[in-house]
Amino acid sequence: MSKHDRWSKLLELLAAEGRLDVDAAAVALGVSPATIRRDLDELAEQQMLVRTRGGAVAHGVSYELPLRYKSSRHASEKQRIAAAVAEMIADGDVVGLNGGTTTTEVARALALRAGGSRSERQRWDPADATSPLFTVVTNALNIAGELAVRPRVKIVVTGGVARPQTYELVGPLTVGVLNEVVLDVAVLGVDGVDPELGLMTHQEDEASISRLFAERARRVIVVTDSSKMGRRAFAKICKLDRVDVLVTDSALPGETAARLTEAGITVHAV
Repeated sequence: MSKHDRWSKLLELLAAEGRLDVDAAAVALGVSPATIRRDLDELAEQQMLVRTRGGAVAHGVSYELPLRYKSSRHASEKQRIAAAVAEMIADGDVVGLNGGTTTTEVARALALRAGGSRSERQRWDPADATSPLFTVVTNALNIAGELAVRPRVKIVVTGGVARPQTYELVGPLTVGVLNEVVLDVAVLGVDGVDPELGLMTHQEDEASISRLFAERARRVIVVTDSSKMGRRAFAKICKLDRVDVLVTDSALPGETAARLTEAGITVHAV
C-alpha cells in the first residue's frame, strides 16, 4: 500500500470515528505501528489532524476529507457520470459548477467536448472569442484553473474567500457575482441526498452558495455517486423539488430510483 493510499484510508477512518488509535489503525491497514506513527506525524504537520498520545483526533466535530484525498474514491463512477452530464449540456449553455470531485470530472468532460474533433479544431478561429461553446460559472478554483486554458470555454470565476479543503470560494463576494448572472443549468456536487431533507453538504457556507447556484439556474442537475444516496450531512442546500435531473452510478438501488422518479426527478444511473 502506497503512502497516498495509507493517508487516504487513515483520513477516512478518522472521518468515520473522530479519532484514531495507532495499534488499531496498524491492524486495519496491515502495516506496522511505526509506519502509522510516521504517517500521523506527517498528516499533523499538514494540519489535517491533531496528534494525541497513542493516536490522533480530527480538528473538529464536522470533519471532511480534503479534495485531493477524495479524488481517488469512486473515480471510474465519477468519470462515467461526468461523461453522461457533458452530453446533456447544449452548445452555448451557461453552466454553473460548484466545487467537488464529481463536478471537477464534469468540467474535464466539458473541456474534452469543447475540444471537438481535429477537423473542428482546425476550422475554429482562436481569435473568435465572442462565441465560446460553453460558458462556465464556478466558485471552485481548481475547476477555474483547468478550464482557463481552454479557448472554447468562457470561464467566469466568482470572488470570495477560498476554503483550502475544497478550493471553493464562499462569502459575500461570491454571492454578489452569482446574483448578477443567469444560468441555463447548474451542476451540483453534494455530500448527501436525503429523501426528506434534500441535498446536503458538510459546510454551511458552501451550502448557501450551492443553493444560490440552484436558484439562478433554469435546470438543476445533481451529480453524485450512489454512496451519497440516503446519507445526511450538516448543512442543507435545497429540497429535492428543486432538482430536475440526478446522475449517479449503476449501484443506485432500484427502490431509491423509483422514489426519486415519483418525486419528479429524472434519474440516470450510468
